[in-house]
Amino acid sequence: MTEAAAYREFLLNGGIADLSDRVKLALKGADRVRYLNGQVTSNVTKLRETQSACVTTAKGRLCAEIMVTAAADALFVDADAALAETLPARLERYIVADDVELVELPSDTRLLHFLGVMPSVLEKLAGGAPLQRSRRYGIDGWDLWTNAGTLAAIRLEGVAFLSDSLLETIRIEHGIARWGYELDEETLPPEAGLERTHIDYHKGCYIGQEVISRLKSIGHVNRQLTGFISNDASLASGMRIFNGAPAGEGMEPKPIGTITSAAWSFALEKPVALGYLRRGAAIEGLVARLPGMPGVSITAQALPFVS
Repeated sequence: MTEAAAYREFLLNGGIADLSDRVKLALKGADRVRYLNGQVTSNVTKLRETQSACVTTAKGRLCAEIMVTAAADALFVDADAALAETLPARLERYIVADDVELVELPSDTRLLHFLGVMPSVLEKLAGGAPLQRSRRYGIDGWDLWTNAGTLAAIRLEGVAFLSDSLLETIRIEHGIARWGYELDEETLPPEAGLERTHIDYHKGCYIGQEVISRLKSIGHVNRQLTGFISNDASLASGMRIFNGAPAGEGMEPKPIGTITSAAWSFALEKPVALGYLRRGAAIEGLVARLPGMPGVSITAQALPFVS
C-alpha cells in the first residue's frame, strides 16, 4: 500500500501508533502527585486524562517534554526515547525526603495510541483494559498500556498500524512539536507554542516557574514555531529561512529562521514544514534553502495546517 493510500485508510478507519519505544516510567508512593506537581509545568493534581507537561530547568528551558497518566497506584510518565538517560536522572535528583519511588516499567510494557478508531472497534481491541484519552498528535485519541501478548493479539484484528513516516506527516500537519526536532534543551516552552497545552499558569511552584511566568507577562519570546508551505518544491529539515529583502552590497543575507521538520501533506497536497521564525522578522518573499542549493519559495502559515 502506498503512503497516500495508507493516509486515506487512516482517515476512513483510523489507525494505531505503537509508541512502545518511548521512555516509560512509573512514580509510586504516597507523595507522588505532590512531588511531580512540583517538577512539571502542568497541574498534576487535576489529572483526569493523559496530560502533556514540560520538565524545565531553573532558567525555564526544557529538560523534557512528557506525557503523564494516572493509574490506581502510580503515575505513568512517558517521553521520547532520546531521553532514556537524562529524564530519569533529572526526576531522581529532586526526590529527597518524599515518599516517592521512580521505577522503569518492565521491558514487555507496550504503549499503544489509537487515532480515529470507531468506539465499538476500540472497545474490542482494548479487551476490557482501561483506556486513557490523550491528544498526542493534536487530535483526540486513546492510550492503552498493555503487554507484548496483547499487542500481538491486536495485530491480528485488522486495524492498521501507522508507519513512522505516516505518523510524522500527521504530526506535522497538526503542528505538534517533537523532541529532537522542534524541542531540545535550548527551547523555552512558549517558543514552541506549548503554553496552550503544557503549562498551567495558575498552579503552585515548580522548577522554572519564575522564568516562564515572566515570559507570559512580557508577552513574547524571541522566536516562534511557525508553519510553512511550499507551492513548487520539497522542503527539508535544516533549511535556513531568509526574507526577500536584499542584503547590503557585499553582505550575505542573515537567516531569520530554520526549518525543523518537513513532510508532504496529503491533506493539502503540498510540501509543508515546521520551523522557527525570529520575532519581528518581515515575512514577505520568504525563501528556504540549504547551503549551496537553490532557494525554495515558502509561505508562513499559522498552525495547525489541518484542524
